[in-house]
Amino acid sequence: MTGAARLLYARVAGLLPSPADWRPARRSPGRDLIAGLTVAVVALPLALAFGVGSGLGAQAGLATAVVAGAVAAVFGGSNLQVSGPTGAMTVVLVPIVHTHGPTGVLAVGLLAGIVLVALGLARVGRYARYMPTPVIEGFTAGIAVVIALQQVPAALGVKGEGERVWQAAGDAVANFARDPRPVPIVLALVVAAAMLLGARWRPAVPFSFLTVVAATVVAEVAGLDVARIGTLPAGLPAPSMGFLDVGAITSLLPAAFAVAALGALESLLCASVADGMSVGERHDPDRELFGQGLANVVSPLFGGIPATAAIARTAVNVRSGARSRLAALTHAVVLAVIVFSAGGLVGRIPLAALAGVLLATTVRMVEVGSLRAIARATRGDAAVMVLTFAVTVVFDLVTAVAVGVGVAIVLALRAVARSAQIEQVPLETGDHGDEERRLLAEHIVAYRFDGPLFFGAAHRFLLELSEVADVRVVILRMSRVSTIDATGAGVLGDVITRLEGRGITVLLSGIRPGHDEVLSGLGVADHLRRDGLVFPDTPAAIAHARTLLGLPSAPPPAPVATARHPDVPVPTV
Repeated sequence: MTGAARLLYARVAGLLPSPADWRPARRSPGRDLIAGLTVAVVALPLALAFGVGSGLGAQAGLATAVVAGAVAAVFGGSNLQVSGPTGAMTVVLVPIVHTHGPTGVLAVGLLAGIVLVALGLARVGRYARYMPTPVIEGFTAGIAVVIALQQVPAALGVKGEGERVWQAAGDAVANFARDPRPVPIVLALVVAAAMLLGARWRPAVPFSFLTVVAATVVAEVAGLDVARIGTLPAGLPAPSMGFLDVGAITSLLPAAFAVAALGALESLLCASVADGMSVGERHDPDRELFGQGLANVVSPLFGGIPATAAIARTAVNVRSGARSRLAALTHAVVLAVIVFSAGGLVGRIPLAALAGVLLATTVRMVEVGSLRAIARATRGDAAVMVLTFAVTVVFDLVTAVAVGVGVAIVLALRAVARSAQIEQVPLETGDHGDEERRLLAEHIVAYRFDGPLFFGAAHRFLLELSEVADVRVVILRMSRVSTIDATGAGVLGDVITRLEGRGITVLLSGIRPGHDEVLSGLGVADHLRRDGLVFPDTPAAIAHARTLLGLPSAPPPAPVATARHPDVPVPTV
């Protein structure tokens, strides 16, 4: 076996499931089974709605949730993540359906899965962490608006034509004005309102499922003239590759790369969200790409659309007490049982009710507080977020991400160029080895950041701080930070949370006034300010650290460690 073959074999072996993946399931299988059942109830109406919204029908949504959900649960890189059809993917698929037809979508999903597997083998997953926060928030809000616009025709009970989603929505409104039919829109709005109000009243109750059931019963009893999903086959179709036209692969590749890019981005972001909502969970980004790739390779064989991790369903999974992959796998199995045993009942669901489910979902997708915080952080962050949002709505998601990241890079480099300067710093004399060792013996460590703290540099060295061991107090010296943006501030807040979660007290010192505005705008370290754990200089912070630990006061020590961004150093003499 050649060296390249051995390397490939080792990488593939490292991405495959192992018995260790299922050890958490042995500790509390009952909680995982209940969580999986809960997620299935929430996922059923969403799978149906996203299948219809993609243009391939409700059966495609169910097949995706069952097949891709099971494969990703077994092979993915997160123990808690739930995969299936999503609104973001639906946004990308609609124009593909118009251009290449339903078989083209299946082929694009297969090709995108192969691309994702290759990205996992190439270990590209780790680089997704550099996505700027304003870009993420901008395209998330844009996706919500696009999904809402997609539901306008179904909610109004009419058809809409147009190359862009906003054009089709406008055409549907015009058609409705000429021949108004109030029943579908009332049904959609009632379902959406019940979901939103119910989620505030009883967050643990699956109102999406209950409202769809209620709407279906009302439509049946009252004999309402509304469009239905239609008859569904009793089960999944036999696996087939009849959709693949080898001669059309070249023309499908751009769409496949776009779908793969979205699948990678959304899945890795969702895995990070799952980590943040749980205790002690850390996903494997490369394995996550590999697992999502396999899911997208297998899903089209059964008529499923491209899939990705679903943030809403993952959040429900975590909040329902899931501890292992068994929960996500259970969700897929429960949906499979529904497909095989209740297809006739599912086919009677009104399309307007599913439109209401998605309208409520779009409202819950948008975090108004996060948007306001980023808008207040810096002008550059606000501009990137607004631009990404606008391009998502007017053009498409992939273009929006490319434009947003490009503008963020330009603004970040401009800020770095402005902040880099020659600064005379007095040389520190003396040997502080004894003092440093004493600080470490007292379980206190101080880090000084030199240079910019922006999206391209934040994760590399800040996340390393959350791994410090045998420490009771960490002092973060911020006086030499030259630039900070929303992403850097957000990661700083994440590090503080992780350290405090391990029982470590965090102190901040030397925050510049301009940087303090960014941190305050995003709500980072607000609790440290309230508790008096932010200091104007490092000696005061060290003195307070010793007081917290009940230690005698001592002369301020020299810096113990310096965290520098290696690619953009701040020159000193």
